[in-house]
Amino acid sequence: MPVRSRLRSTKTPGVAAVALAVLVVGGALSACSPLTLVNAVSPGGTARSVATAAFGPDPRHVLSIYRPASGARNAPVIVFFYGGNWVSGERDDYAFVGRSLAKRGFVVVIPDYRLYPQASYPGFLHDGARAVVWTERRIAAYGGDPKRLFVMGHSAGAYNAAMLALDPRWLREQGSTPGILRGWIGMAGPYNFLPVENETTRPVFHYPDTPRDSQPVEHVRVAAPPALLIAARNDTTVNPERNTGVLATGMRSAGVPVREEYYDNVNHATLVATLSSTLRRLAPSLDAIEDFVRSDGGRRTAPAR
Repeated sequence: MPVRSRLRSTKTPGVAAVALAVLVVGGALSACSPLTLVNAVSPGGTARSVATAAFGPDPRHVLSIYRPASGARNAPVIVFFYGGNWVSGERDDYAFVGRSLAKRGFVVVIPDYRLYPQASYPGFLHDGARAVVWTERRIAAYGGDPKRLFVMGHSAGAYNAAMLALDPRWLREQGSTPGILRGWIGMAGPYNFLPVENETTRPVFHYPDTPRDSQPVEHVRVAAPPALLIAARNDTTVNPERNTGVLATGMRSAGVPVREEYYDNVNHATLVATLSSTLRRLAPSLDAIEDFVRSDGGRRTAPAR
């Protein structure tokens, strides 16, 4: 059964969280990465990076693996793709994501992928598919269950996750199918952005000759994996109604289970930061993700936390 969308007004965050969120947003406009600050103030707790590995021939084809410090055995697996408008990003900037999700009992894989101008559409999707198939074939050695595999991303990374889950071409090229995925999670993803308006994004997608089939909304199909779509209600960077809302409506019409979460107190930049231990009070993103994964993409009731 499709899951109803939810509009949440989250609790008012603490003063410290608000102050850090302001610094994060401010840092996004400066030369210093705001994620460095988030990592610095988000302790690892009982989770750690246990390994790095190459999943392809390019120097950017490297991934980091996180799991609970006590180890993992047949744990659900999440492959997380970061954002950055396909022009920036490093897996180490998102260590807080790996640590926070691993602390919830998951094995987490964070791959780098080629960025523009080294790669344009669909080069980064080839990279993402390589990383997912590497994970499916090798993650058991790190305590992950390859039969409980999810892909996830924020912003441009949510686009990558959506395309791998919805468009069979990319995993098929690696000898696999989206059927290996139990579900996918998108945070503030651009799923429906033609014509391309962002000046930075235009060359990435070959504007003005951007292929229509580059859009996730064009690939909704009955057999698609279930989705959890999270967005900031007041996102001014990626319009939540045009992107998250339209994709969710299309999936629901096709009979694909989809859950929507729209949060206050966050914007495009701070939504992913709610996955850190320090800013999690801004929105219950971690709880929603844990519920979705532990419920096997909504196929069953999630166990109580």
